[in-house]
Amino acid sequence: MKTAIITIGDEILIGQIVDSNSAWIANKMTASGFEIEEMSSIGDNSQQIKDTITDIFQRVDVILTTGGLGPTKDDITKHTLCEYFGTELIFDQSVLDNIEEMFRNRLPVNELTRNQAYVPKDCTVIQNKVGTAPITWFERNGKVLVSMPGVPYEMKYNMENEVVPRLLKKYKNEAYVSKVFIVEGYSESALAMYLTDFENNLPEGFGLAYLPDFRMMKLRLYVKGEHRRTEFNEQVDILENLLGESIISEEDEPVQKLLGKILLENNLTLGTAESCTGGNIAHLITSIPGASQYFKGSIVSYSNSVKSNILKVSTSNIEKDGAVSESVVTEMAIGAQKTLETNCAIAVSGIAGPDGGTDEKPVGTVWIATTVNSKTIAKRYQLGRYREANIMGASNIAMFQLINMIVDQKK
Repeated sequence: MKTAIITIGDEILIGQIVDSNSAWIANKMTASGFEIEEMSSIGDNSQQIKDTITDIFQRVDVILTTGGLGPTKDDITKHTLCEYFGTELIFDQSVLDNIEEMFRNRLPVNELTRNQAYVPKDCTVIQNKVGTAPITWFERNGKVLVSMPGVPYEMKYNMENEVVPRLLKKYKNEAYVSKVFIVEGYSESALAMYLTDFENNLPEGFGLAYLPDFRMMKLRLYVKGEHRRTEFNEQVDILENLLGESIISEEDEPVQKLLGKILLENNLTLGTAESCTGGNIAHLITSIPGASQYFKGSIVSYSNSVKSNILKVSTSNIEKDGAVSESVVTEMAIGAQKTLETNCAIAVSGIAGPDGGTDEKPVGTVWIATTVNSKTIAKRYQLGRYREANIMGASNIAMFQLINMIVDQKK
């Protein structure tokens, strides 16, 4: 079933926010067996919205829109859809009840928020359990348009719990069978070369997608239709044998979640000492619900004085080897482990850039130390020239290094 995604909002066009909704929706819909034909980002302009819908409906069966459903004057999507479908806004008490339930024991519902209870007359209203703007579902001449809020967590909740189940019921699509492998030790091109024969011998209809991330690789093997499950499992077995211990996980989840699982499984606790990553590792780890069970805290030792005064790093090592060195990062890890009273520690010190590099230690030089109980390992990595990529890359590498260290100690 052919589908299009339209994100609405001036803030997207001027670069004030990044349109992450389209990518998420496309991934979700593709996994459910829908074909994404196109994506469009347009402004808060009534005529442009109507023209875009008219144009795209010539090529697709389903349009999913996000944005423009708030209570302020620039949120015009609801009114525009009334014009497009030749209907009017009417008051819906059930929507107001939902809004008031959300605001219970919080701020009183003001007039602008109360206006969210006015919805197009000729549509199916889907209550938004995590926000005030309801989802509206229009059907005309065999075509479907679903209008959702632009707030990402609201959109995701309603896509997963309301929109996708209703679309699957209506169109009875065959979903994809897929598996994601998180692989280390390969660049994208090296992995593609290694798997050339495997790809060339895949049965018809199978696909293998390479999804590079910051210093890690994801592989997605897929085929459409549950009836091909036996064939799919055979290809999974082949891929597992080819990749062996390079496979870190067979679930599509971030490295911080993988690390949390292995810490819990081994009854280990973790603390971090971060210099060039500036607390990013701690942020990633604590983004996972339940991280308090294994993560105790972080010391952002950006200055040398914090390294020496709090982590007890030797000032002579800092002066002799520099802050970005094996000796310093090793002491940082041990200091974090002692100070935070944990079994494990991660320490990172590097030159994130864009300035500060030397011939001996160019931008992108990172030392990472990981400690498990009484053992510490320190390794040097050479990343790139771009600050954000270096911070994210160092964060992922550090967590992978600790995962591998825990696994190796169990062998």
